Amino acid sequence: MNAEILAVGTEILLGDILNTNAQYLSKELAQLGIGVYYQTVVGDNPERLENAIFDAFSRADLVITTGGLGPTADDLTKETGAKYFGKELVLDEKAFNEIKEYFKKTNRTMTENNVKQAYVPEGAKVLYNKNGTAPGIIVEENGKILVMLPGPPKETVPMFEEYVKPFLSSKQDYTLVSRVLRVASIGESKMETLVKDLIENGENPTVAPYAKDNEAILRITAKGKTEEDAIKLIEPVANEIYSRLGNAIYGEGDEELHFVVAKMLIERNLTIATSESCTGGLLAGTLIDYPGISKVFMDGVVSYSNEAKMKRLGVSEESLKKYGAVSYQVAEEMAMGIAKTSGTNVGISTTGIAGPDGGTEEKPVGLVYVGLCINGKVKSKELRLVGNRERIRRKAVYSALNWLRKELLEID
Repeated sequence: MNAEILAVGTEILLGDILNTNAQYLSKELAQLGIGVYYQTVVGDNPERLENAIFDAFSRADLVITTGGLGPTADDLTKETGAKYFGKELVLDEKAFNEIKEYFKKTNRTMTENNVKQAYVPEGAKVLYNKNGTAPGIIVEENGKILVMLPGPPKETVPMFEEYVKPFLSSKQDYTLVSRVLRVASIGESKMETLVKDLIENGENPTVAPYAKDNEAILRITAKGKTEEDAIKLIEPVANEIYSRLGNAIYGEGDEELHFVVAKMLIERNLTIATSESCTGGLLAGTLIDYPGISKVFMDGVVSYSNEAKMKRLGVSEESLKKYGAVSYQVAEEMAMGIAKTSGTNVGISTTGIAGPDGGTEEKPVGLVYVGLCINGKVKSKELRLVGNRERIRRKAVYSALNWLRKELLEID
């Protein structure tokens, strides 16, 4: 089975809304072993929408639309889909009652045009919406399947998970399973070199590299009659990759680096405090994204000026004059200072030149020092980063967290 994803909405064409639904659906369909060869976006125009749906079915067995199921006159996905299959729209009483109940629960007045959302193509499978007013719809006939989902992701995702995924799974003779390994410390090209034979020679499972901001990803995908069969095929390949890349692999799946580091700190019962100059609180804010970090995160200081570094962190005036604020000596004193004044096991610091101005030949834009103090032992790392101001700051935070991760592995 091959599929096409069709997003409906002028606001997507204008760039006012990011089409995250297409990304989500593509990933989910790939997991089900369904190929996606086209993604299309069409505005709220009757003629162009009709052409888009008819064209999609000329290429695909399955078309999934998102958007255009609302109550207004320009919401025409359902009407156009019904036209393709030659179906009349009929009122679905359950959908109608659920829409009324939704308005009642949210203490809003239901208007006459909301009734339009309860009409569905005759004989269609109705996907009742627990998170909004528009029901989804599945129409299947003559070897073609049309799945129509609401546009808001908070409605699209749970509706797909509850209704569409099981429906499509039942039509597949096999399943695809992917395991994602997330790699830090080495770039995509080096990573690819280390596992090149697995990438080039893999048939089932296959190994594919991807680049992402500051990291690289390896996706291992296997086909099997059951999910368990596919997992068994993946296991030896994953083990081989782990043996080659070692602790450069920091996590799997959707796990992000700062979550991994936060969990490591909590598991080891190590408290932490941050002192930042060039990253301006971004390091602390990234760690604080993790729920439960309050168990170990004690303090965060943005010591941008030399005066703040001396007063709040105890950085010596002599070091600032002799080496400058952007130096490994100051980074180490910042890390020691925040650990001491906050009473934490770990102190981590950043100081550097994020640009676009302020660089010199000796200390160019992108030069960043990270200081790390763990249980009284202090060290530092020099980074040479490229990009605009925001990119340099984010790279500095990522590098600092990955270095901390590696150091924490040493004290297991």
